[in-house]
Amino acid sequence: MKYILAIALSLIFFATLTAQRIKDDQVKVIEFSGMVFTEGEDGSPVPLPYTNVSVLGTSRGTATDIDGFFSFVALAGETVVFSRIGYKTVNIKIPDTLQSHQYKWIQIMTEDNYLLPEAVIFPWPSRDHFKQEFLAIDISNELREKARENLAEEVLSEMRYTVPADGRETTSLVLRQQANEYVYTGQIRPQNIFNPLAWKKFIEAWKRGDFKSKEKKN
Repeated sequence: MKYILAIALSLIFFATLTAQRIKDDQVKVIEFSGMVFTEGEDGSPVPLPYTNVSVLGTSRGTATDIDGFFSFVALAGETVVFSRIGYKTVNIKIPDTLQSHQYKWIQIMTEDNYLLPEAVIFPWPSRDHFKQEFLAIDISNELREKARENLAEEVLSEMRYTVPADGRETTSLVLRQQANEYVYTGQIRPQNIFNPLAWKKFIEAWKRGDFKSKEKKN
Protein backbone atom coordinates (compact mmCIF):
# COMPACT_ATOMS: atom_id res chain seq x y z
CA MET A 1 0.00 0.00 0.00
CA LYS A 2 2.86 2.35 0.80
CA TYR A 3 4.46 1.67 -2.58
CA ILE A 4 1.21 2.40 -4.42
CA LEU A 5 0.75 5.67 -2.54
CA ALA A 6 4.35 6.72 -3.26
CA ILE A 7 3.94 5.96 -6.97
CA ALA A 8 0.68 7.94 -7.11
CA LEU A 9 2.27 10.95 -5.41
CA SER A 10 5.22 10.79 -7.81
CA LEU A 11 2.91 10.75 -10.84
CA ILE A 12 0.95 13.75 -9.51
CA PHE A 13 4.20 15.64 -8.86
CA PHE A 14 5.60 15.00 -12.37
CA ALA A 15 2.23 15.86 -13.96
CA THR A 16 2.20 19.17 -12.09
CA LEU A 17 5.74 19.99 -13.24
CA THR A 18 4.90 19.09 -16.85
CA ALA A 19 1.76 21.26 -16.84
CA GLN A 20 3.68 24.15 -15.33
CA ARG A 21 6.41 23.77 -17.96
CA ILE A 22 3.86 23.75 -20.82
CA LYS A 23 2.17 26.80 -19.35
CA ASP A 24 5.49 28.65 -19.09
CA ASP A 25 6.45 27.73 -22.67
CA GLN A 26 3.18 28.98 -24.19
CA VAL A 27 3.44 32.23 -26.16
CA LYS A 28 1.40 35.05 -24.67
CA VAL A 29 -1.50 36.37 -26.78
CA ILE A 30 -1.81 40.16 -26.58
CA GLU A 31 -3.92 42.95 -28.02
CA PHE A 32 -1.60 45.09 -30.15
CA SER A 33 -3.07 48.55 -30.77
CA GLY A 34 -1.95 52.11 -31.37
CA MET A 35 -1.86 54.94 -33.89
CA VAL A 36 0.18 55.84 -36.97
CA PHE A 37 1.23 59.42 -37.66
CA THR A 38 3.16 61.35 -40.27
CA GLU A 39 4.48 64.89 -40.52
CA GLY A 40 1.97 67.46 -41.75
CA GLU A 41 2.64 70.51 -43.91
CA ASP A 42 3.15 72.68 -40.83
CA GLY A 43 5.45 70.13 -39.19
CA SER A 44 2.90 68.85 -36.70
CA PRO A 45 1.97 65.14 -36.55
CA VAL A 46 -1.20 64.14 -38.40
CA PRO A 47 -2.92 60.70 -38.46
CA LEU A 48 -2.00 58.50 -41.42
CA PRO A 49 -4.99 56.39 -42.55
CA TYR A 50 -4.92 53.19 -44.65
CA THR A 51 -1.51 52.08 -43.41
CA ASN A 52 -0.92 48.32 -43.53
CA VAL A 53 -0.04 46.82 -40.15
CA SER A 54 0.77 43.12 -40.50
CA VAL A 55 2.71 40.37 -38.76
CA LEU A 56 5.88 39.45 -40.66
CA GLY A 57 5.65 36.06 -42.36
CA THR A 58 1.90 35.64 -41.75
CA SER A 59 -1.39 36.76 -43.25
CA ARG A 60 -2.52 38.35 -39.98
CA GLY A 61 -2.85 42.09 -39.66
CA THR A 62 -5.07 45.08 -40.31
CA ALA A 63 -5.05 48.63 -41.69
CA THR A 64 -5.38 51.94 -39.89
CA ASP A 65 -8.72 53.73 -40.05
CA ILE A 66 -9.34 57.33 -41.07
CA ASP A 67 -7.96 58.48 -37.70
CA GLY A 68 -4.78 56.39 -37.99
CA PHE A 69 -5.91 53.87 -35.31
CA PHE A 70 -5.29 50.13 -35.51
CA SER A 71 -5.90 47.11 -33.27
CA PHE A 72 -5.51 43.35 -33.73
CA VAL A 73 -4.41 40.21 -31.89
CA ALA A 74 -0.71 39.29 -31.99
CA LEU A 75 1.77 37.12 -30.12
CA ALA A 76 4.60 38.29 -27.95
CA GLY A 77 7.92 38.18 -29.77
CA GLU A 78 6.44 38.63 -33.25
CA THR A 79 7.66 41.25 -35.73
CA VAL A 80 5.08 43.77 -36.97
CA VAL A 81 5.52 45.57 -40.30
CA PHE A 82 4.14 49.07 -40.98
CA SER A 83 3.94 49.80 -44.70
CA ARG A 84 2.21 52.27 -47.01
CA ILE A 85 2.86 53.42 -50.57
CA GLY A 86 4.98 56.56 -50.55
CA TYR A 87 6.35 55.94 -47.03
CA LYS A 88 9.32 54.03 -45.66
CA THR A 89 8.52 50.57 -44.29
CA VAL A 90 9.14 50.12 -40.55
CA ASN A 91 9.58 46.83 -38.64
CA ILE A 92 9.16 46.55 -34.87
CA LYS A 93 9.32 43.55 -32.57
CA ILE A 94 6.80 43.01 -29.80
CA PRO A 95 8.68 42.26 -26.56
CA ASP A 96 8.39 38.65 -25.34
CA THR A 97 8.70 39.72 -21.69
CA LEU A 98 5.38 41.52 -21.44
CA GLN A 99 3.48 41.13 -18.19
CA SER A 100 0.26 42.58 -19.61
CA HIS A 101 -2.02 41.24 -22.33
CA GLN A 102 -2.12 44.66 -24.00
CA TYR A 103 0.63 46.46 -25.89
CA LYS A 104 0.18 49.98 -27.27
CA TRP A 105 2.40 51.56 -29.90
CA ILE A 106 2.69 54.93 -31.70
CA GLN A 107 4.46 54.79 -35.06
CA ILE A 108 5.77 57.79 -37.04
CA MET A 109 6.00 57.19 -40.80
CA THR A 110 8.32 59.23 -43.03
CA GLU A 111 7.76 59.87 -46.72
CA ASP A 112 9.84 57.98 -49.24
CA ASN A 113 10.18 59.29 -52.80
CA TYR A 114 10.72 56.77 -55.57
CA LEU A 115 12.58 58.15 -58.60
CA LEU A 116 11.83 56.01 -61.62
CA PRO A 117 14.28 55.98 -64.53
CA GLU A 118 13.28 58.01 -67.57
CA ALA A 119 11.44 56.03 -70.22
CA VAL A 120 11.34 57.33 -73.80
CA ILE A 121 8.81 55.59 -76.04
CA PHE A 122 9.22 55.70 -79.81
CA PRO A 123 6.74 54.36 -82.38
CA TRP A 124 9.67 52.96 -84.35
CA PRO A 125 12.36 50.49 -83.28
CA SER A 126 15.22 52.95 -83.86
CA ARG A 127 16.08 56.45 -85.06
CA ASP A 128 17.04 55.08 -88.46
CA HIS A 129 13.57 53.60 -88.91
CA PHE A 130 12.05 56.91 -87.85
CA LYS A 131 14.16 58.82 -90.39
CA GLN A 132 13.21 56.38 -93.10
CA GLU A 133 9.49 56.65 -92.35
CA PHE A 134 9.65 60.42 -91.99
CA LEU A 135 11.26 60.86 -95.41
CA ALA A 136 8.61 58.60 -96.93
CA ILE A 137 5.69 60.74 -95.72
CA ASP A 138 3.34 61.81 -98.51
CA ILE A 139 3.19 65.63 -98.51
CA SER A 140 1.49 66.12 -101.82
CA ASN A 141 -0.59 69.15 -102.72
CA GLU A 142 -3.76 67.18 -102.07
CA LEU A 143 -2.83 66.65 -98.41
CA ARG A 144 -1.92 70.31 -98.03
CA GLU A 145 -5.29 71.36 -99.43
CA LYS A 146 -7.09 68.93 -97.12
CA ALA A 147 -5.24 70.35 -94.13
CA ARG A 148 -6.26 73.90 -95.10
CA GLU A 149 -9.88 72.82 -95.34
CA ASN A 150 -9.80 71.20 -91.91
CA LEU A 151 -8.24 74.32 -90.36
CA ALA A 152 -10.61 76.77 -92.02
CA GLU A 153 -12.38 79.20 -89.70
CA GLU A 154 -15.84 78.01 -90.79
CA VAL A 155 -15.01 74.37 -90.04
CA LEU A 156 -13.51 75.18 -86.65
CA SER A 157 -16.51 77.36 -85.77
CA GLU A 158 -18.88 74.53 -86.70
CA MET A 159 -16.89 72.06 -84.59
CA ARG A 160 -17.35 74.25 -81.52
CA TYR A 161 -21.08 73.52 -81.60
CA THR A 162 -21.08 69.94 -82.92
CA VAL A 163 -18.16 68.20 -81.17
CA PRO A 164 -19.37 66.98 -77.74
CA ALA A 165 -17.48 68.01 -74.63
CA ASP A 166 -15.17 65.46 -73.03
CA GLY A 167 -15.22 64.44 -69.39
CA ARG A 168 -12.78 67.14 -68.31
CA GLU A 169 -14.75 69.96 -69.92
CA THR A 170 -18.05 68.65 -68.56
CA THR A 171 -16.66 68.37 -65.05
CA SER A 172 -15.26 71.91 -65.22
CA LEU A 173 -18.63 73.24 -66.43
CA VAL A 174 -20.54 71.48 -63.63
CA LEU A 175 -18.12 72.76 -60.99
CA ARG A 176 -18.43 76.34 -62.29
CA GLN A 177 -22.22 76.10 -62.24
CA GLN A 178 -22.18 74.79 -58.66
CA ALA A 179 -19.81 77.59 -57.62
CA ASN A 180 -22.14 80.19 -59.12
CA GLU A 181 -25.10 78.68 -57.28
CA TYR A 182 -23.25 78.71 -53.96
CA VAL A 183 -22.49 82.44 -54.36
CA TYR A 184 -26.19 83.33 -54.22
CA THR A 185 -27.26 80.73 -51.65
CA GLY A 186 -29.92 82.19 -49.36
CA GLN A 187 -30.49 85.33 -51.43
CA ILE A 188 -32.20 86.45 -54.63
CA ARG A 189 -30.16 86.20 -57.81
CA PRO A 190 -29.49 89.51 -59.59
CA GLN A 191 -31.26 90.02 -62.92
CA ASN A 192 -28.93 90.15 -65.93
CA ILE A 193 -31.23 92.66 -67.60
CA PHE A 194 -29.55 95.32 -65.46
CA ASN A 195 -26.04 93.92 -66.05
CA PRO A 196 -24.07 95.97 -68.65
CA LEU A 197 -21.58 93.13 -69.18
CA ALA A 198 -24.42 90.77 -70.07
CA TRP A 199 -25.74 93.32 -72.60
CA LYS A 200 -22.25 93.64 -74.09
CA LYS A 201 -21.97 89.87 -74.57
CA PHE A 202 -25.47 89.77 -76.08
CA ILE A 203 -24.64 92.48 -78.64
CA GLU A 204 -21.34 90.81 -79.58
CA ALA A 205 -23.11 87.45 -80.04
CA TRP A 206 -25.76 89.16 -82.18
CA LYS A 207 -23.11 90.71 -84.42
CA ARG A 208 -21.33 87.36 -84.81
CA GLY A 209 -24.61 85.76 -85.89
CA ASP A 210 -24.73 83.23 -83.05
CA PHE A 211 -28.54 83.47 -82.96
CA LYS A 212 -29.00 82.64 -86.64
CA SER A 213 -30.15 79.15 -87.53
CA LYS A 214 -27.77 76.80 -89.34
CA GLU A 215 -29.98 76.82 -92.46
CA LYS A 216 -29.75 80.60 -92.77
CA LYS A 217 -25.98 80.44 -92.25
CA ASN A 218 -25.59 78.01 -95.11
